[in-house]
Amino acid sequence: MHIPDNAPVIIGTGQKTWHSTDVSRTPLDALCAAATAAIDDAGHSGITSAIDTVAMIRFIADTTPGTGALFPRNPGRQLSHRLGITDAKIFQGTIGGNTPQYLVNHFAEKLARGEHDVVLLAGAELLATLFSALRSGGDISAWSGETEAQPTTVGQEREGHNAIEMAHGLYEPINTYPLFENSLRHHLSTSQKHHTAHIAEICSRMSRVAAGNPHAWKQQFQSAEEISTVVQKNRYIGYPYTRAMNPILEVDMAAAVIMTTAGKARQMGVDPSTWIYLRGGTDVNDIWYVSERPNLHSSPAIKAAWESVSARAGIALDEISSFDIYSCFPSAVEVACNEIGLSPLDNRGVTVTGGLPFFGGPGNNYSLHAIAQMITSLRDTGGGHGLVTANGMYLTKHSLGIYSTEPPTEAWQDIDSHALQQRIDEAPRLSVASDPAGTATIETYTVSFGREGPKRGIVIGRNQAGQRIVANTGTDVDTLNQLMAQDPIGHSGNVRIKDGISVFEL
Repeated sequence: MHIPDNAPVIIGTGQKTWHSTDVSRTPLDALCAAATAAIDDAGHSGITSAIDTVAMIRFIADTTPGTGALFPRNPGRQLSHRLGITDAKIFQGTIGGNTPQYLVNHFAEKLARGEHDVVLLAGAELLATLFSALRSGGDISAWSGETEAQPTTVGQEREGHNAIEMAHGLYEPINTYPLFENSLRHHLSTSQKHHTAHIAEICSRMSRVAAGNPHAWKQQFQSAEEISTVVQKNRYIGYPYTRAMNPILEVDMAAAVIMTTAGKARQMGVDPSTWIYLRGGTDVNDIWYVSERPNLHSSPAIKAAWESVSARAGIALDEISSFDIYSCFPSAVEVACNEIGLSPLDNRGVTVTGGLPFFGGPGNNYSLHAIAQMITSLRDTGGGHGLVTANGMYLTKHSLGIYSTEPPTEAWQDIDSHALQQRIDEAPRLSVASDPAGTATIETYTVSFGREGPKRGIVIGRNQAGQRIVANTGTDVDTLNQLMAQDPIGHSGNVRIKDGISVFEL
């Protein structure tokens, strides 16, 4: 079979997980460990000298006031120096969990056009060590390394929330994804008890995968009952999510992959039996602001992206053998599965890593681990196709890729993601009420918790003019318990303004 020379292929992967914190291990050390593993995995002595492009997954804390200065400004350049890569072009992605797959899609197109030869993608998050050092006063001054100018950014830099969402707590994913969950449950007309059991089973099955993954942060199986039972160590974070349903952010992990084309891999003499082909990939955003979306339980962007990638690859859903559906929260899995046409309890499973609540949720870099694990899984099985979905912000930015042991029969062709995006951008959206005071009907809700118990209710609804309102509820325990017990979706109440905040009264 003739394999098109411009077919994008993954030829090397590396993953590292450190369960013990160590302030002397710098982000650059972590990146170097994963990149070295990927170079070794490629199995060819000339790979390092052939790499002409290095692209970094941006550290999640890089833009956070007070912590951004702790990190290197140009880790890709420093990594190149450490590895002995000369004259490489250096890039970095934007903030968002979709970034790893977005960069794979981006550079696949560039490689296919001959703009690059070999691309190293790498990312690391040392959040366990960072948080430990911030709590204890550990010295991480060496983390920032040399002072250099930031590299070229690939992707759009944009805040994921508007001012109204920010004011009412929707900037925190632990508040926003439960809103999607309760909207989805109501849309499916299932009881709270039944739905909680369902999402706990989804999580339990992911934990079984993590239990067998040596790279996973939490390598133990948890039953659905354990995951759903509220106890002190498994309290609610944002109703209906217990702690076990939330991603684990405090991890020390790194991953890297090496991309090239079939023609270049052949020229370098890389063993073809190790090649994994990217058969299709694209990126589509949903309506940017959560408060403007017509409903809070679907994703037209995921549906459009999946249909286009599947068609371009010529690979249908029933031909996919492995999945890694982005799993920051159960609603992210359920919504993506619904749009793809996959049951979240499909026997093929929804993750090859174990998912963010069990494998670990290393900031922006989780999906690079998913991609690396997918490559390993496809190699180990000796044949098949895998789908990776990656999600940034609040079910906002979506990047999908289909990977395969089988080469394409035709030359790589880009998917016109601009046309897909235009369809989303031109779809109807809701206007947010400039004066939300008055009667409104609840569309979805959540209650956020602290260590001592419930602390804030959040509701999204519509006023009598059909405009969207975002509001908080009273903070007294009776109100918050009532909010959880009564399933208030569809109930009406009154919105008043207090100190610039919309307050919903049941």
